[in-house]
Amino acid sequence: MEAITQLFFSTLFASLVCLNANTLQTYIVQLHPHGITSSLFNSNLHWHLSFLEKTVSSKEEDPSHRLLYSYHSAMEGFAAQLSEAEVESLKKLPDVIAIRPDRRLQIHTTYSYKFLGLNTTRGNAWYKSGFGRGTIIGVLDTGVWPESPSFDDHGMPPVPKKWGGICQEGQSFNSSNCNRKLIGARFFTEGHRVASMSSSPNIVQEYVSPRDSHGHGTHTISTVGGALVPMASVFGNGAGVARGMAPDTHIAMYKVCWYNGCYSSDIVAAMDAAIRDGVDILSLSLGGFPLPIYEDSIAIGSFRAMEHGISVICAAGNNGPIESSVSNEAPWISTIGASTLDRKFPAIVRIGNGEALYGESMYPGNHFMTAGRELKLVYVTGGNRGSEFCLQGTLPREKVRGKMVICDRGVNGRGEKGQVVKEAGGAAMILTNTAINLEEDSVDVHVLPATMVGFDESVRLKAYINSTMKPMARIVFGGTEIGKSRGPAVAQFSGRGPSYTNPSILKPDVIAPGVNIIAAWPQNLGPTGLPEDSRRVNFTVMSGTSMACPHVSGIAALIHSVHPKWTPAAIKSALMTTADITDHSGKPIMDGDKPAGVFAIGAGHVNPGKAIDPGLIYDIKPDEYITHLCTLGYTIKEIFTITHRNVSCHEVLQMNRGFSLNYPSISVIFKHGMRSKMIKRRLTNVGSPNSIYSVEVTAPEGVKVRVKPQRLIFKHINQSLSYKVWFISRKRTGTERMSFAQGDLTWVHYKNTFYRVRSTISVTWKAKQ
Repeated sequence: MEAITQLFFSTLFASLVCLNANTLQTYIVQLHPHGITSSLFNSNLHWHLSFLEKTVSSKEEDPSHRLLYSYHSAMEGFAAQLSEAEVESLKKLPDVIAIRPDRRLQIHTTYSYKFLGLNTTRGNAWYKSGFGRGTIIGVLDTGVWPESPSFDDHGMPPVPKKWGGICQEGQSFNSSNCNRKLIGARFFTEGHRVASMSSSPNIVQEYVSPRDSHGHGTHTISTVGGALVPMASVFGNGAGVARGMAPDTHIAMYKVCWYNGCYSSDIVAAMDAAIRDGVDILSLSLGGFPLPIYEDSIAIGSFRAMEHGISVICAAGNNGPIESSVSNEAPWISTIGASTLDRKFPAIVRIGNGEALYGESMYPGNHFMTAGRELKLVYVTGGNRGSEFCLQGTLPREKVRGKMVICDRGVNGRGEKGQVVKEAGGAAMILTNTAINLEEDSVDVHVLPATMVGFDESVRLKAYINSTMKPMARIVFGGTEIGKSRGPAVAQFSGRGPSYTNPSILKPDVIAPGVNIIAAWPQNLGPTGLPEDSRRVNFTVMSGTSMACPHVSGIAALIHSVHPKWTPAAIKSALMTTADITDHSGKPIMDGDKPAGVFAIGAGHVNPGKAIDPGLIYDIKPDEYITHLCTLGYTIKEIFTITHRNVSCHEVLQMNRGFSLNYPSISVIFKHGMRSKMIKRRLTNVGSPNSIYSVEVTAPEGVKVRVKPQRLIFKHINQSLSYKVWFISRKRTGTERMSFAQGDLTWVHYKNTFYRVRSTISVTWKAKQ
């Protein structure tokens, strides 16, 4: 009997292994761009298909049916559905560099332009840049709602002659939906389609076209370059003139995100098309957890875009405040964290004992001062059903009907909790932050009277409920307030450094407005995005580094319009060296209840007025990134995967002794036993001729800093001068715990103090191994 049982399980295991080996999965196959076998074929497509013809084992199937995409610009290669056995066969073929499984990534205004100092007065950054005129921004996202007034092309110049993109037709979308503002739209669905075959297609109504059925893409692309829309608001909240960061830029949507995420095979295909189409800026409000650069398709595609002179701006991710949670870390990408504005939407909770608990809401009743009626409070806890989170089906109608229900943040969406309360008969809701969210204040356009309170207030609220048999409360709505609170501050959720895969580069690069941002919204969705929400608006509010990223993409477009020949590295330098480290009151930018550190804000908060005229820039040539990858200890194959360059790191490092990447921020790492470190930097004058700059240093605690020379004398525009910095540790290395310190190094123009070219310094003492 035992032998029979063993035989059964052996047969079952062998069957499962065989089944697994034959299960198809999407892979991205990267090929040598000058492969020895490519010359045998008339086109790249036929070359790519030849690899499938050699490896696809099924006799009944045409190998071309397995091909999803053929890539040429973002990388050389293709995406195809393959079994594990076929992947193993492919790896043995000549010209195959790397094979990576498809990854699923996730998507991470009426006032923010004013908050950033942009206005229509003569001499302002908008005026100097022509409002971004002539620049093309490509956005990779969930699509676009072209009828939104934010995409009206009144007064827009003709489409640039270099534009080679298309307006791809599809479901509820035709070529007439594009104009001189929205000049292009494409959709990429192959990776998503094959990954989603097993799930029901009826879960979500999805347009198989560039049209947006989620809202995220419409919101981000209007933040980048939305046209002027007067009298914009969300049911009266946040009323004002809506416009994007670069209101006269041309914009193009590349739809890569669908109801279950954004697949890297689709993203690479979109980057491939965008490079050929002729975009100047690429904006990606999406990402995942950190990966080594040679495994990161966005990083690899971005390198190729950078070589074509395209600036790539990416969100830092929403996994903060966890250490090393920042995503999109490649040094040629601009990585953007999120900050708050000084605009609030107060909705105070007055509880029965007379206390007032501060909360915020964009419930439609909040555009004028109103006091809701007093209601009995209820907080449904107990059991393991998740009723404290107000999950679907967990709130007994008899307990919540006609009452104000308390719902903890977490598990399901904030807006969804309100819908659950409403369906259970609740009359109002108080969203309470937990120890994870602390005092983060992302607001929502709730489906019933509701507000959200911070963690401290939630503790007081729950203590009150436990202190009385009949807890009562009312919500007092206070409208929109501007300038009464400090800002900017770091958003609690914003991805934090140090970089997990490359701590020698400080990430994020800068922060920008990403909390409670009002921007365009599709007409097929209510402002909460819930299917049950039948209300319709042209604008709604969203929070995330997804909202911060397009702010910087728009500002990069302004810089590009003023300086069209600048490299992506020069544009990034301008953004970083002019960033603010103080808020609008002149005090340090805060991160919760403490001053923000460099791993939260990077170089600081973006300042467009200064960024278009930085005085000096730190430029980086593509070859310098390759030398940097050599210093990280990457192999020849890994570097080739990223750069398509065959290099001998031994020779490269011999020729570049003491190399440090010419990055606008400085990251110093003291390993065990190390006492000093020297770094080099090179500055290029883009201000005025005959300029003299002197250095100012705020040394990190425990470090002595020496700079040589201490003055830089530029005689000409575009002249470059170098300097060296020595960092001498005064701390004992090799302790049990890693420790950090921060400071800055600033080059100040001797006559024009507008030019202050600041580099953030981060110092790390590694723990004893």
